[in-house]
Amino acid sequence: MVERLPDLAADAERVARAALAEDGTRDVTTELVLTAPRLAGATLEYRRGGVVAGLGYATAAARLAGCAATWQAREGDWIEGSGGRLEGDLSAILRAERPLLNLLQRATGIATATRSYVAAVAGTSCRVLHTRKTAPGLRLFDAAAVVAGGGAVHRLDLSQTVMIKDNHWKALADEGRTLARTLEAARQRGTAGLQVEVESPAQVEEACAAGADRLLVDNQDPATVETWGALARKIRPGILIEATGGITLENVREYALAGADFVSVGALTHSVAAADIALELD
Repeated sequence: MVERLPDLAADAERVARAALAEDGTRDVTTELVLTAPRLAGATLEYRRGGVVAGLGYATAAARLAGCAATWQAREGDWIEGSGGRLEGDLSAILRAERPLLNLLQRATGIATATRSYVAAVAGTSCRVLHTRKTAPGLRLFDAAAVVAGGGAVHRLDLSQTVMIKDNHWKALADEGRTLARTLEAARQRGTAGLQVEVESPAQVEEACAAGADRLLVDNQDPATVETWGALARKIRPGILIEATGGITLENVREYALAGADFVSVGALTHSVAAADIALELD
């Protein structure tokens, strides 16, 4: 099951408030420089180009700071040069500047990296997913940026999808319980996704027999993904295969061609390079 993003309005408000609060309750520098209110405008410049993301969060940050943001592109568009404007009292623009840029730079960096991975698997049926390796407090923000870049939503939290990983396998063995009984209990609860990480052909066979609907093949080369995928689909036709661990831009297409339905890439969010975006006053 590939999840969908929820409505992001409340999360944008929460994140924007937290970002502004980090700068304290007053801007003593601007208080010293500006002797009276002054209307101003500023342009957001995407200096090296990138995939636009984070607009809802940036708009909330501008509004909460007391100015207004307008955009010249939509979420997911590629842009280079002028991408939007802030207008309002200069003190509000200066208040919004850094928190707003922090949000846009991170989101655009994630979306741009994701777009590169999506392009690398073009022409295959493989989809690029994020992971839960997101910045604390920014799970939806990071996931939304992946979606803006053309990726898909994976598991957003622990409450909806069962995912048996290596430590769960060990815990099951320690308790003398079987994978089959565990997945059956999940089905009885109405759990929609039953995903199992596998590290050997024996685990592939056990997971398929237990009724898993997706296998996560972790830290294996493309040839192994292809072999284990063929074994899994023979036992349980229609099962989905996800390759994860060690996926890079250089090798992602090999995994797609090996038959992976999904590739999940932690680097999209845990090692993001911020986009080069600046705010220039008129």
